[in-house]
Amino acid sequence: MSRARAADPDWAAVARALWSAVGPRPWLWPMAAIEGVRLARPGWWRRWPPVPLPDAALWRFRVETAYGGAGDAVPQAGDVESFLQWCRGMARWRRR
Repeated sequence: MSRARAADPDWAAVARALWSAVGPRPWLWPMAAIEGVRLARPGWWRRWPPVPLPDAALWRFRVETAYGGAGDAVPQAGDVESFLQWCRGMARWRRR
C-alpha cells in the first residue's frame, strides 16, 4: 500500500518567517546560508530552478519533530534565531 504524498510545504510562508528572523540580523546571514545549503536536497543545483530548498519529506520531519502536528507548521522567528545562534556558537567552539 502506498502512502499519499503530503503537499509540499508553503515555501513562501517559510521564506517570510526565515527572513523576519534573519533579515534584521546581518551577523546571522553567513550561518543562515551555511545551514540552508546543509539542509538542501542533494544535487539541488541540477534541478530547475536551482534553489537550495530542502527535500519536502525531510522538512516535514524536521518541523514535525520541532512543533508536532503534521509537519506543516511554519518556523517561528525566535526559534530560527535561536537555532542559528546555537550553530554559530558551535562553529566557534569547533574552531578552538
